[in-house]
Amino acid sequence: MKLAFILCSFCLLLSACDNDKPDVALGTLERDRIAHTATASEVITALPVQSGSQVSQGTVLVQLDNTLQKSLVAKAKAQLQQAEANLEKVHNGARSEEVAAAKAEVSGAQAYVIKSKANYQRAKTLIMKELASQATLDSALATRDESLAKLNSAKEKLSQLTNGARLEDIAIAEAVVATNLAQLHNEEKKLSDLTIVAKRDGILDNLPWNLGERVTAGSPVAIVLAGAAPFARVYIPEPYRVHIKVGQLLQVSIDGIAKPIQGKVRWIANEPAFTPYYALNQQERARFMYLAEVLLPQSSANLPSGVPAQVTLPQGVFNE
Repeated sequence: MKLAFILCSFCLLLSACDNDKPDVALGTLERDRIAHTATASEVITALPVQSGSQVSQGTVLVQLDNTLQKSLVAKAKAQLQQAEANLEKVHNGARSEEVAAAKAEVSGAQAYVIKSKANYQRAKTLIMKELASQATLDSALATRDESLAKLNSAKEKLSQLTNGARLEDIAIAEAVVATNLAQLHNEEKKLSDLTIVAKRDGILDNLPWNLGERVTAGSPVAIVLAGAAPFARVYIPEPYRVHIKVGQLLQVSIDGIAKPIQGKVRWIANEPAFTPYYALNQQERARFMYLAEVLLPQSSANLPSGVPAQVTLPQGVFNE
C-alpha cells in the first residue's frame, strides 16, 4: 500500500512538472547604446558635459583640437578661389590691352612684309642688270618669306585673343573648380567631425578619455544611452514565440514599482539565442529562448537602465 502511494505521488509530481510552463520573460531595462568615435588622432581640448547628464541632439560632447584642420580648410578655400578666378579669366577672354598689342604686332608685321617684298623686287632688278649677286637675291627672298610667316603668326595670335577660349579649356577650368570645391567640402567635414555632438537625445553615460589626452582615431570618446524611455530586453521561451508579434502590448513588471507598466513589442528575434542541432525532442525545444525588446511609454523616461524586469506572457497558450 505504501509503495502504491509513493508511485502515485511521483506520477502526480511528473504531471505537474510537465504543466509548469513559464508565464514570464525575464530581462533588464536597457537603452540604445550610441558610441561616438574620434575620426582623427587629436588632443581633447574641451569636455563641456559631465557624465550622467541629460543631452539633446546636437549637444557638444567632446571637442578635439582643430588647429591643423582649420589650416587645411583655409588652404582648400584659397585653392578654390584660385580655380574660380582662372575660370572667370577663361570666360572673359583676353583684355583689351592684349588685343590692342596683338593688333599692333599685326600692323608691324604687315609693314615688314611690304619692306621685304620691295627689297626682293629690287634685288631681282639688280640681278637682271647684273649689278648684284645671286646671294643677294636669295637673301632678299628668305627675308620676304620670313616676314610673311611672322605676319601669319601675328594674325593667328590676334584671332586666338578675339575668338575667346576653346570649349575644352572652359570644361577643364570648370572641372578644376569642381575638384577644389569637393576638396573644400571634404576638409570642412573633417573639421566639423572634430566637434563630437550627440546624434540623439539621451543620457551621457561615459566619457572614456580625459581632458588633454590624445585619442586614437576610431576609439569611442563619448557613450550616450539614447531614447527618452527605456525598453525591456527579455528572453521569450520557445512555446510562446509564435504568440508574440511586433506591436503587441504586454505588461512589464519592474523591481521597485508596484504596478506593472504596459509596453509594446518593438522587435523579436526570428532565431533562438543559440543554434540548436536538428534532432531536438519536444522537451529540449521548450528550452529555446528568443531575445525580444518591449518598449516602455514616455512616462517611464526617468527609469534607469539595468534594472531587472519581467514581461508577463500571454495566458492560455498551453490550453489551446
